[in-house]
Amino acid sequence: MSLSPTRVFAALNAVRPLDEASPVLGKAVVLGGSVAGLLAARVLSDHAESVVIIDRDDLQVTGGRPGVPQGTQLHALLPGGFLQLERLFPGFREQAVAQGAVGAPPEARRNYLDGRLKVVVPDDADSLAGSRPLLERLIRQQVLRLPNVKTITARGTGLVIDGSVVTGVRCDVGGVTGVESGDLVVDAMGRSSRLSEWLEQSGWEKPVTRRMTVDLNYATALFRRTETNPAATVVLALHTPAVSSDVAGAAFFAIEDGRWMAMMAGYGDNRPGRTAQDFVRRLREQFPPEFGEVAGNEMLGDVQTYRHSDSRRRDFHALRRFPARLVSVGDAVASFNPVYGQGITAAALHAACLSTYLRAGSNLDEPAREFFAAQKVVVDAAWSLSTSADLALPHVDGPYPRGYRLSSWASRQIVAATVTDVGIARRFNEVVSLREHPGTLARPGVILGALRANRRAR
Repeated sequence: MSLSPTRVFAALNAVRPLDEASPVLGKAVVLGGSVAGLLAARVLSDHAESVVIIDRDDLQVTGGRPGVPQGTQLHALLPGGFLQLERLFPGFREQAVAQGAVGAPPEARRNYLDGRLKVVVPDDADSLAGSRPLLERLIRQQVLRLPNVKTITARGTGLVIDGSVVTGVRCDVGGVTGVESGDLVVDAMGRSSRLSEWLEQSGWEKPVTRRMTVDLNYATALFRRTETNPAATVVLALHTPAVSSDVAGAAFFAIEDGRWMAMMAGYGDNRPGRTAQDFVRRLREQFPPEFGEVAGNEMLGDVQTYRHSDSRRRDFHALRRFPARLVSVGDAVASFNPVYGQGITAAALHAACLSTYLRAGSNLDEPAREFFAAQKVVVDAAWSLSTSADLALPHVDGPYPRGYRLSSWASRQIVAATVTDVGIARRFNEVVSLREHPGTLARPGVILGALRANRRAR
């Protein structure tokens, strides 16, 4: 009997790396050196004699990758993602701090909703603050130290399929066409993955791609930070649609090299902070005073902007025909509104799905349906959290899931209760950090508790 999504989610969050390698593969090939690709390679290093990561960028070069246009923007590492990274790379926190990351324990995180400071949640959910290049570089360093992992700077151009089994990848290395054979191929090519087209070209079904237009506009700026150990290292402020504002939210993090990284986000025609003057003015006028204090420091460099047009998911789990020895992870499967910071954590949970699949002794000569079934639970959870919030935005017009009105009402009650009720806030934080399945919030006791908390607040 299959487990419920809540139990599958709990099991994935409990997955730990093997104590020692247990190879079931000769060579695994990972297409893409994204965070999702790197975490997949880390898991594969326990189950394959060798792992090859193919990426257009030279992964041996330090610093940010050119293939990550959003790398200049603020990135959140949810506590759920931090927990996964600490398991995959023991000592990750200490090494990150040594390279400049800043600790973000619960007492150093603040969260505002429509200008009201939420209650402090006394849990043990630790996290880190740092720039995307720093976090990605540290993950890359950890993976490339593994003795059975190597990289190839090349561009993937197609699959090699023998009958119903994928046996390798075609790639272009400096204009020279070649083939990298493998016993398992992992697509980690991100939102722009061409796997669907490759499947169709080879006579296979391509997955349905679902989209939700969000039309998000990001702006991020760096400020000099004078405090070595600030009391608050991660501060977020969200405006619900009920508040009249051209900025949906803002955040600032303490990051490496004595800097604050501040972000604002708006939707549709609202493009916040495109100039330094506009950015600083909005931080001061539309958010709590501490945002203005950060904006009062020296700005370092220019305001960096980024646009995210839509959230999208590719439903590999629904395909009736799919070649064996092929899986897909990360943004290549689903990418969400980045406001919610789910990317790295979702990628880590996809890696947990891969670990579970390989440990189970699955028949690799059959389509990886067990993997995609577990991954669907992760994608559904993150998708429901982000899109349910996006559907409340005035400019988003669906598609609306069945029961949306009731679920939306319940969500509003729970979110409102997080401002004043510690128990509801703790449970809500566990879900939004992807440590617990969203289904745990739908329990009658949680909703009734939220209603009571809101009545007391009134």
